Amino acid sequence: MGYAGEEVSLAIKRYGVDIPIDILIDSIDAVRHSEAPSDGDMGDPYNSLTFKKKGLNESLKNTRQIKFPKRKHIDLEEDFYETNRRVKLKGSMSSGLVGFGVPGHHVDRCRKLKDFSQGLPYFYFENVYITPKGVWEEISRFFHNIEPEFVDSKFFSISSRKRGYVHNMPIDNRVQLYPLPPMTIKEAFPEKQKFWPSWDERTKLNCINTVAASAPLCLRLRDIVNLCNGQPTPEERDMVLLQCKKWNLVWANPDQLAPLEPHEMELVLGYDKDHTRVCGRTERIRSLGNAFQVETVGYHLSVLKPLYPKGIKVLSLFSGIGGAEVALHCLGIPLNYVVSTEICKVNRLILRSWWEKTHQKGKLIEVGDVKNLTKERLDEMINSIGGFDLIIGGSPCNNLTGSNRCTRHGLAGEQSSLFYEFPRIVKYVRGTMRSKLA
Repeated sequence: MGYAGEEVSLAIKRYGVDIPIDILIDSIDAVRHSEAPSDGDMGDPYNSLTFKKKGLNESLKNTRQIKFPKRKHIDLEEDFYETNRRVKLKGSMSSGLVGFGVPGHHVDRCRKLKDFSQGLPYFYFENVYITPKGVWEEISRFFHNIEPEFVDSKFFSISSRKRGYVHNMPIDNRVQLYPLPPMTIKEAFPEKQKFWPSWDERTKLNCINTVAASAPLCLRLRDIVNLCNGQPTPEERDMVLLQCKKWNLVWANPDQLAPLEPHEMELVLGYDKDHTRVCGRTERIRSLGNAFQVETVGYHLSVLKPLYPKGIKVLSLFSGIGGAEVALHCLGIPLNYVVSTEICKVNRLILRSWWEKTHQKGKLIEVGDVKNLTKERLDEMINSIGGFDLIIGGSPCNNLTGSNRCTRHGLAGEQSSLFYEFPRIVKYVRGTMRSKLA
């Protein structure tokens, strides 16, 4: 099935040799899928539980039979499966994922950048935190060895979203976006609390992803809850909660769990309701799963507000649904020019729709493939616009994320190798602008 022997051994040791094979698989996947959140709500759902009681196995036999897809066998080095691995770069604050400071968690430190890393245009790069071995070291090397800032969005929202950021912006005097977002499930979805059982003590959600739980899975969980009349055994409770945390399921009825709807994901990620409504449900979920968490990015970008009171010129690489643009807009920084590179037509439609809906006064220039930003095209834009103030974006994480067991080849992967376009463009734009000022 492509699982590393160490992962399987740890799961069996934690849950016991009698754990059903489908639950064993789900438990391993849940650890990967959740990117090992560190707070109590997102921790190990089994709490060292061993499945040695017949009650759970009997209840499983009595529920609807669901066929799990066969896993393709893959032969990758175990380094690619370092579950819960902490990236250890010198001086990093990865242990708490609070970066250079988040609200309520002050970090008493200063950051010194090399002279050639400072100044305009600022650059800001984002990608997933847990990656194959050596990826963040490689990313840092392409940005003059600037130390990555690892942050969990649970400090800004109701969901965990562990990401790394490499940037050359100031880190002092950051401020949060207002109004402040809901910070617990109860605050975000008060209408669901009447259905919420007392044994589901979650206050936070897991990372928003590009896929949602299937209807058969939700029906299966409903059968389990119904069989125990809403009072599951500890084993049954922990099995249900495992799936709840893995798939971000919420209670839609007293006995019915359901995945988040797109408009609920928008709330969690900091977007206005119906930000993505110009496309279908599946496309909306996929686009949101790849998006910036607005409050987190807005906190980092807030240092730019006093620097650009009259507006900013942005080169947005891998724009997605416009998380960077939304964050700047929420900060009250006018978007004078935005050159957006995004290959997905659906995402381009979402960004264009938001641009028009919010009555932006600046100019949005759309570019499809980031590879189309050749030196000649960049020269043309720099000359016509007058240069850029900020280069921002996050390259595809397809070959980096822990949920990809088939093509997790790191920055050598077909999609994630597009990372190298980001430093290429940053280097050329910064060099060209500086030569014009010399």
